[in-house]
Amino acid sequence: MGSGCLKVTKYFLFLFNLLFLILGAVILGFGIWILADKTSFISVLQNSSPSVRTGAYILVGVGSLTMLMGFLGCLGAVNEIRCLLGLYFTCLMMILITQVAAGLVIYFQQEELKGELSRIVEKLIGDYDPVNGEDKNLQDAWDYVQKQLTCCGWNGAEEWEKNPILINRSMTAYPCSCSNSSKDAEENTGFCTLDVVVNETATHANWPVHRQGCVDGVQDWLKDNLGIILGVCTGVAVVELLGMILSISLCKNIHSEDYTKVPKS
Repeated sequence: MGSGCLKVTKYFLFLFNLLFLILGAVILGFGIWILADKTSFISVLQNSSPSVRTGAYILVGVGSLTMLMGFLGCLGAVNEIRCLLGLYFTCLMMILITQVAAGLVIYFQQEELKGELSRIVEKLIGDYDPVNGEDKNLQDAWDYVQKQLTCCGWNGAEEWEKNPILINRSMTAYPCSCSNSSKDAEENTGFCTLDVVVNETATHANWPVHRQGCVDGVQDWLKDNLGIILGVCTGVAVVELLGMILSISLCKNIHSEDYTKVPKS
């Protein structure tokens, strides 16, 4: 390879690794966001499902490692250090294999994740207690979801009829976050009381709430956000592959005197 081509390869590798460093920071940001978010449905998931929390830690780890590899790649390319480029190539290959494996696991466990979400929400609704709730953050997160998506329950408002507090109140109260009434616009959490007196035990049909369950809205939300994450990961994978090709090409064509940087006597 001529010196001109060697220089072009070197600076292309540097630019790819600069992009690689930025994408690694984005992945790290996604992981931190999942762990720190306390207001959206992701809070319900990461507090109720250990697999989601584990996935967030994996994103943080992969993002941090990706940034480190980007830095090492930039350093190896600029200084033409062959052993550093070889280490960089090996680490990139391991990260790429891990990403592909993780993507396959997520793809084949979609139905299991849907079932787990349903069980999490059903338990959350059954245990919901605005006064003495042990999982206040989870309850607030679910209220936020119902308010933002204008929905009620997982499959419908009837699921709230299983809540012991509402049963004890003869269904004369309803979750404020489900309300479609303008008078409850400022109430985001807890239970609201029916204005209309019901002669016999009320049901969810008497409540001024949204009838649609949250399952469709949540799944659309997850698809949108997972699509962004998977899109970023795909972009990183492409950069990784190009970085592997350029690093091994540069590593093979650096002369030993360029590697040692020791002048001949």
